[in-house]
Formats: sequence, C-alpha cells, structure tokens
Amino acid sequence: MGEISAALVMKLRKMSGQGMMDCKKALTETDGDLDKALELLRKKGLATLAKRAGRDTTEGRVVCARSDDGKTVALATLCCETDFVAKSDDFIALAETLGGCLLTCPEDAGAEALLKVTAEGRSFEQCMTDTVSKTGEKTEIGDYVRYAADPTGVIGAYVHFNHRVGAMVEIEASDAATAEAVQGVAADIAMHVTAMKPVAVDEDAIDPQVLQREREIAREQVKNKPANIVDKIVEGKIGKFLKDNCLVHQAFVKDDGQTVQQVLDAAAGRAGGQAKIKRFVRLEIG
Repeated sequence: MGEISAALVMKLRKMSGQGMMDCKKALTETDGDLDKALELLRKKGLATLAKRAGRDTTEGRVVCARSDDGKTVALATLCCETDFVAKSDDFIALAETLGGCLLTCPEDAGAEALLKVTAEGRSFEQCMTDTVSKTGEKTEIGDYVRYAADPTGVIGAYVHFNHRVGAMVEIEASDAATAEAVQGVAADIAMHVTAMKPVAVDEDAIDPQVLQREREIAREQVKNKPANIVDKIVEGKIGKFLKDNCLVHQAFVKDDGQTVQQVLDAAAGRAGGQAKIKRFVRLEIG
C-alpha cells in the first residue's frame, strides 16, 4: 500500500483512542489494514504490561458504584505506577469504565472477574490494555469489594476528594423507617472510616491473636511495675486499644463528643428503632 491517508489514520485513532503518530505507525506496519493495525496497538499494550509486570503500582484511584436503589454498592482500586498517569484523562476515563463494571460481578467475586466484564462491547481487560498502550505504565485492579444489603439494610459509601481512599459501611436496621432514618449518617460513618482507620466493628470482631499481641506488648512495657498492679495496667491498655480501634467505640470524626455508636443510636432513635453496624471496608491506594 502507498501513503497512509490522514482519513485512515483518523479512523484508527477514533477506534483505538491512540495518538496520531502511533496510529500512523501501526497502519504503516500493517499496510493500511485497520483490523490488523488495531490488533497491533493492543499487542503493544500487552507487551507493555508484560515488560512492566514487576513494577509497583502505588498510585491510582478508588472507584465506587451504587445501584439505583442504594442496596448494592461496590468499591475497587485501579492502580498505576505514577501520580502523573493517575491524574491523566486516559486513566480517569478507564476508572469511569471500571465504575460501570463494578455492580456486574457477584459479591464474592475477586478482582480477576472484573477483567472479563463487558463494557461497550469489549472486556474491561481489553479497555485496560488499550489504556496501557497509551500511558506506557503497568495498570491493574487492586481490590474489589461489593456489598448487597438486606431489605432493611443500609450501605453508606464515601470516596475522599483525592480519590486515594474510600470506604463502605453496611448497617442493619430494625425496620424500613429506621433504615431510612440512618441513611444519611451511614455515609458520614463511611467518611469516618476513611479518616480514622478502625480495625474492626467491635471487640468481638478483633482477631484474638491481635489482642494477644497487644497484651504481650503492654505487659512488656510495664514489666518493671509492682506485680500486683501489672494485670490492671495491661487490661487498661487493652481497653484503650479497643476504644481506639473498634469502630463503634471511636470518637466520631464530625463530633468527638460522641462515639460512632451513639451517633447511630441517635439517628435510629428518631425513627423509634434500632441499628447496628454489620461490617465495613476501607480501601486505600498504595
């Protein structure tokens, strides 16, 4: 084939989203065959992924999606190598595509399942490969969590304005009216989780091994104290650890005069019902 026309280059650019020079080069190498040129550009993205497989992906964006009724919410992290790429239009567009895929996979599906989800007639994996061919950086899905609430359940979600951290909180309410009453505070509690990094919902959810380790640390710290008060001091330290790390006992980030549980109780009480936190998750880039 002779000279590659500008119209053909533009057509490939529209199909692939690649730069003009990359499109012209691909068309030149494939004698103007659009399908082969498009495949060549995708192979370029796959080659980049393979070449950079060992690179760290410590930048990116937290992505959130919510069903129309608010009963299903999902969070995922889309990761890349540099902050420059994380803020690029191509990466942000890929994150938006991922957002459209999040509610498709089952609750117990892992991040790998998202790669096979179809978005605009193509798998997300293909979309990601195309973006990699533009940015030249390793890109991958880090974490994926999806919550589906019960009929009287509420899911609060929050993604920080920098898109580097996000959280979901699922709350169980005693009835529909109470669920509606705690909807607003659920989002505030999710915001609290992003800021305060709780370890567990309450003391019952703390890993016994974690408590054992904390007791050992506390005992080592007071080993020179009189033996008759060591146990009391250790248990006091454990009590403080639980207060600081259990979500329901933490001082609420928007009003440190109340605990998270007290804020939730107040919201539920306005509807004459009760509510409790069932679970939460916090995702952070890096």
